Amino acid sequence: MAQSPMLKFVTVEKEMPAKREAQARRADFDEIYAEYAAEKAAEQAGRCSQCGVPYCQTHCPLHNNIPDWLMLTAEGRLQEAYELSQYTNTFPEICGRICPQDRLCEGNCVIEQAGHGTVTIGAIEKYLTDTAWEQGWVKPLRPAEERAESVGIIGAGPGGLAAAERLRRAGLQVTVYDRYDRAGGLMTYGIPGFKLEKPVVMRRIEQLEAGGVQLVLNCKVGEDISFSAIRGQHDAVIVATGVYKSRELGGPGAGLPGIVRAIDYLTASNRHGFGDEVPEYDSGELNAEGKSVVVIGGGDTAMDCVRTAIRQGAQSVKCLYRRDRENMPGSQREVQNAEEEGVEFVWMTAPDGFVGDEQVSGVRVQRMRLGAPDLTGRRAPEPIKGAIYTEPADLVIKALGFEPEDLPKLWGEPELPVTRWGTIRAEHGTHRTALEGVWAVGDIVRGASLVVWAIRDGREAADSVLEYLAQPAAVAAQ
Repeated sequence: MAQSPMLKFVTVEKEMPAKREAQARRADFDEIYAEYAAEKAAEQAGRCSQCGVPYCQTHCPLHNNIPDWLMLTAEGRLQEAYELSQYTNTFPEICGRICPQDRLCEGNCVIEQAGHGTVTIGAIEKYLTDTAWEQGWVKPLRPAEERAESVGIIGAGPGGLAAAERLRRAGLQVTVYDRYDRAGGLMTYGIPGFKLEKPVVMRRIEQLEAGGVQLVLNCKVGEDISFSAIRGQHDAVIVATGVYKSRELGGPGAGLPGIVRAIDYLTASNRHGFGDEVPEYDSGELNAEGKSVVVIGGGDTAMDCVRTAIRQGAQSVKCLYRRDRENMPGSQREVQNAEEEGVEFVWMTAPDGFVGDEQVSGVRVQRMRLGAPDLTGRRAPEPIKGAIYTEPADLVIKALGFEPEDLPKLWGEPELPVTRWGTIRAEHGTHRTALEGVWAVGDIVRGASLVVWAIRDGREAADSVLEYLAQPAAVAAQ
């Protein structure tokens, strides 16, 4: 009887793919992790305990069949493993790179809880899909039959593209409208290349276009085309705009030049990486080269900003966060990578204002301490009286999160249902709104969240649209 390749976690140590030295990766925007070799991927997949209740799968928003494709990988059945991972995830190679696995699948791995070190799920997922592209296992979109029904999707980010892929496979005519000149949303312009190299995103978009998904780019709904016109052109509409309105900072000096929004800073950097002309980057307005940089915030966007500034040649990079390391929302793996690359984290601090004449020259920093837990259970930060100092800064980047734009006003659609936070109100599970034939998915419903949640929403909404279009009433109304 052949020995099982699984349950090797007792004898085989956790091993991530090789990570480039910090000094080398500071000099470019290439991804920092190498690929597994086939033998190493099989070895690491074989550490899975194949537990009866797979918490990794439970805590994955897409409920990926992780133990099954780990076992197939350990057995060397890579094409089957890829196909199984693709079955529940529209973009597994993207999730393998940017999902915060330490908070989701890997953080809930049973052997991690037992002290053996988690299975490296994300790295194996990335390896599987990259191998699939290399070997030609990624099949083009070829619907079994074409259907006349048409769906319009507003927003070409992960939620919109996941819905587009699922609907197009079913044979529907799909048009995606987006404000930018490239599809992908924050995957294209928000996430730096060292976490997600842009050809990885572009090849998925090319696959969708080759499969018949129509992209209408440089198109601002409410200006270039009305929301009502989109509704009139399609049998169903999915709103997947994301949230792009940055949270602002007040206080003295908040309007000084040199204080910029994270989304503007990251977009300029990514555009420069594409080879676009970016005047704000060339002028230094959105370029950290030679500057003392202070980033305010503790989420994944803040981590993207500090690590981008390092690569642009900043003189120094500091990150201010009002809580301690254990209570920050960003990935601990990203914090470690940033520290290796030379970023200094100044915990328990918050901005109290800014100094400078015609240009920002410093941040007034208020030292904080953790008080009683707030409504979320996290200990609330509170200022320490009199503990204020000035941190020198030539460039201050605000990475405080994102809020929804006022879509009912921007689109001239007062009937579009929104919550008190400005997010679109949609039905859980189906993502239908109170407007007939209109769905909403991703961050515009959830608030700023993860790519993997947007993918789940897009897939669920696509299934709901297909069910809606199959109803006799919907057909009769056409």
